[in-house]
Amino acid sequence: MSAARIAPPEYPKDRNLALELVRVTEAAAIAAAVWTGRGCKNEADGAAVEAMRAAFDTVSIDGVVTIGEGEMDEAPMLYIGERVGCGGPAMDIAVDPLEGTNLCARSLPSALTVVALAERGGFLHAPDVYMEKIVVGPDLPDDVVDLDSSIRTNLRSLAKAKGKDISELVLCALDRERHEDLIAHAREAGARVMLVTDGDVAAAIATCLPEGGVDLYAGSGGAPEGVLAAAALRCVGGQMQGRLLFENAAQRKRAEDMAHGRDPARRLFLNDMASGPVLFCASGVTTGPLLRGVQGVGTHRVRTNSLVMRSLTGTVRYIESLHDRRLGAHGLD
Repeated sequence: MSAARIAPPEYPKDRNLALELVRVTEAAAIAAAVWTGRGCKNEADGAAVEAMRAAFDTVSIDGVVTIGEGEMDEAPMLYIGERVGCGGPAMDIAVDPLEGTNLCARSLPSALTVVALAERGGFLHAPDVYMEKIVVGPDLPDDVVDLDSSIRTNLRSLAKAKGKDISELVLCALDRERHEDLIAHAREAGARVMLVTDGDVAAAIATCLPEGGVDLYAGSGGAPEGVLAAAALRCVGGQMQGRLLFENAAQRKRAEDMAHGRDPARRLFLNDMASGPVLFCASGVTTGPLLRGVQGVGTHRVRTNSLVMRSLTGTVRYIESLHDRRLGAHGLD
């Protein structure tokens, strides 16, 4: 009697799409890296945008940019509502063609090119305003931190959940004047504070990686970066809460129009910002704790390092690629 044949599992259809996506961030990283250290953040951002836009033309999706960048600092952008891809499944796209424009311009660590994909309707629709955020890593009790609680209360709760003393915790925040009270209160509570000049997507992801050295990320930064961070956290099991912040009535009105009747200033949870199957990809422009930057700039053989994550499987892949720029415009396969 022959053994019953076991049907092979159905692999998610986004497996190959994830590898297509990395070509998009690689192209943007190579283009931006030419401007590293030259003090021209908008030129670097513009180069990344155009390379990313061209690379998207080869990706098998019917994509719509729902989270773009550039309105806040009048930089070049992949604009909200722009359609990309050469046809395929309907996808929402969140992009930051150059996360850390100042980092690239000043040749500082952790400039990245970042893209996330979700099924249509999977990403929060929000204008390019600021977002208040709080992020912790995986394997913690639900709602271990609360956006509306004091930083002292959150540190106490996190320390208890991790079985640590508050003095062992590291809070990461953007080095901004608006965070002076947050930083002071965290230090008064006994925590150590790590300040970053830019790049809060990488800082949020660091809470989820053993080598990240960050226990808690808090403070306000760009809403597009918040959605991108949420997409990454969906893939690695972190927790995040956020709230859009408005500087004027026009910003709030635009957010209301995008919210379809929901309160645009409501507290947002991870699945409010990124829901359903999610793909996340980032490539390093300058070397930082998360990824190495582009190597071989100005030569015909360029090396890139990228991170690709999928929420369906929780898989995290680090991809190192060597591109021969004599073969095609970008040397990308």
